[in-house]
Amino acid sequence: MSGNPTISITQVADYRFTVDFGGALPALLTDESVPIGTGEGPFPEQLLIAAVSNCLCASLVFALGKFKQEGGGVSARARCEVGRNAEGRLRIQGIDVAIALGAVEAEMPRIDRVIEQFERFCTVSESVKAGVPVRVTVEDGAGARLK
Repeated sequence: MSGNPTISITQVADYRFTVDFGGALPALLTDESVPIGTGEGPFPEQLLIAAVSNCLCASLVFALGKFKQEGGGVSARARCEVGRNAEGRLRIQGIDVAIALGAVEAEMPRIDRVIEQFERFCTVSESVKAGVPVRVTVEDGAGARLK
């Protein structure tokens, strides 16, 4: 990551926006879900859980490499819980991220060290946790829960 990332957002129509990441990256069309928007692109809550999940997965890959462990591939599923606050406004009340490794625990002799610290490498989830609970689970390739 270089410096402080920046983006530009421009309204296309109604709740549709293009997100310009600059450089050689393609713009991303975002929208609100139906019935507010037309659902033509990801909506903000999806972008947030995508950012949290992506950062956690990348941090896990980094930690696996640091401890010379082969994870056999990393994937994740994420969901957020949306509810109303005291003023009746919709807010994200929690994020659940379920990460899966392709390898089984027995093939990763130092996986306990990896699991112990990988979340601390994640800039996004550690920042989001200051305001929204982020719960993380990790399973190996056989479905055994590691965290």
